[in-house]
Amino acid sequence: MSVLIKKKEIRLLSGNEAIARGAFEAGVKVASAYPGTPSTEILENFVRYEGVYAEWAPNEKVAVEVAIGASMGGVRALAAMKHVGVNVAADPIFTASYTGVRGGLVIVTADDPELHSSQNEQDNRHYAVAAKIPMLEPSDSHEAKEFTRLAFELSEKYDTPVFLRTTTRISHAKGVVRLEEPSGPAFAPGFTPDPAKWVMLPLNAKRRHVVVEERTRAMREFAETWDGNRIEWGDRSLGIVTSGVSYQYVKEAFPEASVLKIGLAWPLPERLFREFAAGVSRVVVVEELDPHIETHVKALGIPAQGKEMIPIVGELDPRIVRQAITGEAIPLRAPEPVPPRPPNLCPGCPHRGLFFALKKLRVTVTGDIGCSTLAALPPLGAMDTCICMGASIGNAHGMEKALGKDGAGKVVAVIGDSTFLHSGVTGLMNVVYNRGISTVILLDNDITAMTGAQQNPATGMTLHGEPTRRTDLPALCRALGVEHVYTVNPHDMKQTEGVLRREVARPEPSVIITKAPCALLPEHRRRKRPVYEVIADLCTGCKACSRLGCPAIEWVPFTPEEAVAAGKAATQKGMARISPLLCDGCNQCPPLCKFQAILEKKP
Repeated sequence: MSVLIKKKEIRLLSGNEAIARGAFEAGVKVASAYPGTPSTEILENFVRYEGVYAEWAPNEKVAVEVAIGASMGGVRALAAMKHVGVNVAADPIFTASYTGVRGGLVIVTADDPELHSSQNEQDNRHYAVAAKIPMLEPSDSHEAKEFTRLAFELSEKYDTPVFLRTTTRISHAKGVVRLEEPSGPAFAPGFTPDPAKWVMLPLNAKRRHVVVEERTRAMREFAETWDGNRIEWGDRSLGIVTSGVSYQYVKEAFPEASVLKIGLAWPLPERLFREFAAGVSRVVVVEELDPHIETHVKALGIPAQGKEMIPIVGELDPRIVRQAITGEAIPLRAPEPVPPRPPNLCPGCPHRGLFFALKKLRVTVTGDIGCSTLAALPPLGAMDTCICMGASIGNAHGMEKALGKDGAGKVVAVIGDSTFLHSGVTGLMNVVYNRGISTVILLDNDITAMTGAQQNPATGMTLHGEPTRRTDLPALCRALGVEHVYTVNPHDMKQTEGVLRREVARPEPSVIITKAPCALLPEHRRRKRPVYEVIADLCTGCKACSRLGCPAIEWVPFTPEEAVAAGKAATQKGMARISPLLCDGCNQCPPLCKFQAILEKKP
């Protein structure tokens, strides 16, 4: 939906769409990212604009290094990632704080309070403090666009990378955004050699550290006068300091209160804090996750309340904020009853056949980030650990070295294709180099699936939709020194189990690549595929097929009377049924039925 007002277009955009638009309007020429919820849509939208270059990098560290290089080359550049991605990219980020920039450099960190799709709930405002990099924090889609443009201006004015921090609600909620014409830096692209600035030898870095501290002092003065940090005077009996999406909750819960809205999460405006505190009777700091603002307010000697009332875990909402500050119990409307939808692998997912076989082998399975993590849940229950991107291989090697060859049987690492290229390659190299014996299972489903089907170096396609050379995964594993590399079709349950049993028993490292496309890929969905059904007369209710955990396989319970009416023994508790709407025709379930009750449905 869009309308024209004063010859400028107004659109309803998500925060991620607004950041992409802001980057385009700021004249960004190069953007690099690794997909990760809730940041993924930034590059997916940015790449649609004319005259820009965008790419999926193998990991966040590479994405930031690419953006730094583009900035050195004199163009504005952006790197985007979810909050844990900054952990991966921290090394170049901290040094880029010293080197500074030429073209503006902005790093988007999309935090995930409530862990909607993450393994932790870290608050990345701490990175701004530790790296001494300014951080802007928008409160809605309009600010997401405007702050993105401002971030590039600040980056060039103060010779610094700039963080732009969002959270899941800002990233995905939609708001009204006014579109403007793109602009850009005043200077032409081109690299100017300057070793004192770009080469961080210890002598140069010492000098640049002084520049960083001078820059921080200048940014503190900016923080005091910039209207993104502003006082909204109201009822002075209550003054609330807040930022980001929490500002929206505060305004809804306390529309009459005085509010100090913080748009620059670092450095913080100390004089503005004092002015606000002097004008109200009570100061409360409302922020999600850690007491970042609260700590600095209290360090100024300002008596303020915060995390003793406001939860430090999870997301906030207007009800939580009001109840925390006033003590009022606000009644909740009873939720509408909905059918339970536990997380599960999709019907036809190639990972299901592998994990079913792994469970039968009863081996220890170190897992990784991605769709495959869902195999830790019942009924598969075939994954024992999950730490971070790429950790499965190192975890397996460490466990094997700790327990010895006879300690707990063979340890198997499971990792997706995109995750392997992100940060698993070095782990496999380490297994080979340090004489490990782990079996590594590489799940190649032709896409980065968990974040919504993004391309990666193994898919043969770029973010721009251009064909490119694809990484040969078997050849890469062999180049790392793995002598035993095998490819199997995970839908072929018998073959997969046979190869697993053989390789788990092997007293040296090996790699098994399970090769089958994600069931949600359009080209896969377009194929003519069979649909299976359960022959009621043959089903004994043994539940062997149900142990696959496929959403297409339903369990129909019987009472003794219903069992007899269906021609079954009164003791049969029910039977399986396959939904023709959900069945993907993967052929994993028919071999499991020893009564041959699952057959291809005739047209």
